[in-house]
Parts: sequence; structure tokens; C-alpha cells
Amino acid sequence: MTDDSMAAPPFDAAEIARRALPLLDLTNLADICTSSQIETLCRDARAGGVAAVCVWPQFVGEAARALKGTPVRVATVVNFPAGGEDVERAVEDAAEAIADGAQEIDLVLPYRALMRGDAATATGLVEAVRDVCRKTCLKVILETGTLGDPERIGQASRLVIAAGADFLKTSTGKSAVSATPEAAEAMLGAIREHGAGRRIGLKVSGGLRSVADAAAYLALADRVMGPDWAQPATFRLGASSLYGELTAALARVP
Repeated sequence: MTDDSMAAPPFDAAEIARRALPLLDLTNLADICTSSQIETLCRDARAGGVAAVCVWPQFVGEAARALKGTPVRVATVVNFPAGGEDVERAVEDAAEAIADGAQEIDLVLPYRALMRGDAATATGLVEAVRDVCRKTCLKVILETGTLGDPERIGQASRLVIAAGADFLKTSTGKSAVSATPEAAEAMLGAIREHGAGRRIGLKVSGGLRSVADAAAYLALADRVMGPDWAQPATFRLGASSLYGELTAALARVP
């Protein structure tokens, strides 16, 4: 993901790691995932003090048991990764995940409906899932790499905020293009426009692999939203491989 357009200003790797680890949604959404991998994921989550783990729905109960009594939250995905338009299925899947112990639902927006001009279908599904997430954090994945245009991403962001999302999330990590700074900036702009009436967060997900990636997105959040805004309640980094880079940066501190 890192390229010249994503270059961060000079940064202290250990300081970035200290900031980023508590914001991390430690993720395993691999096509083949096992219980032993979830056990390892949860062990790393406890050791690193991350914000949450994000796992497939069938592993929610296992993760919830492994993390019971810790502040690490359990997230799962719904309508993932295709972003279909079956409202009943999305609602049922969200309700089942919550019953199994999910504290956060990462829902894929029916972004193709939005792209063909059918905003009602896209927002209707979000609103329906919102109804079953009364006490559950709802993150809505826009699949920004497919939406492409920052103006369209901004429009989707505003629609999703109006539909009741607690977080906007960039990507599933399963598309050809995942998170980009341009998409994240458009989403942050919509969050800033929303104001302080209801707290809305941003989750940057897909392709984050290095401390430099974390540094660049933190710098973007600081610039757009202010230096104290990026906290676990408002800003997340969703990644499967970033954890090792962040912990290695801390390990190098004398």
C-alpha cells in the first residue's frame, strides 16, 4: 500500500507504535482460518493491548470466551465481502453474531446499489442492521477502492452517517484497491462536517503493513480532525500483519 503519495513525514517508530497499538483491530479474515489461529490472535490481542479482534462470524463465540474479562472487543463481519442487498440475511447474521458475543459489527454497504444510483437500497440495509445493533458498535464498510471517486466516497459517507453508522470503514481488504489516503481524507471530511452531535469514527482497513503506513494515517487524522481525536472510540487501524511491525518497533527501544 505504501507509495510516494502515502509518504509520512519523519516519525519516531516507537512513538507511532505506542499510539497505533491501542487503535488496532487485530484481524484474521483469511479464506482459510482455524481455531488455533484465533487462539493465537486473541493471545496477541491481550498481550498488545489492542482495541479489538475482527474475526469471521463462526469464531465470534471462541474469541469472546478467550477475551472475557479483558478490554479487547470482539468484532465480526456481515454482508462480507460482496456487499449484497439481502436485508433479511444481513439482519439475521448481525443478530446471531451479537448473540454469540460480538460487540462490533463491520457491515459491508451495498455499494453497487449506490453506484447505480439506488441510494435507498444501500441506506435501507444499513438502517435495518442499525435496528439490531442498538447497543453494538456498527462500522459500515464503503469499499472505497471500488467507489473510486473521492466525491462519491464523500456522498456514501454522508449517507451512511445519516443511516446510523458509528464508524465508517474503508475496505474489506478483498478488493483490488483497499485503503488509500484520498479515500480516508474524504471520509474524515464527512465526519468533520457531521459535527459533534453524534460521535462518528473512521476505520482504515486493507493493505496496512508497515509502521510508515500507520504513521501516515495518524498524521492525516491529526491534520483533519485535530491531534487529540484519534482514540480507540474514534479511530481504528484494521490489519492482520501490522501487529508484528508495531511490536517489533517497540522491541527495538533500548
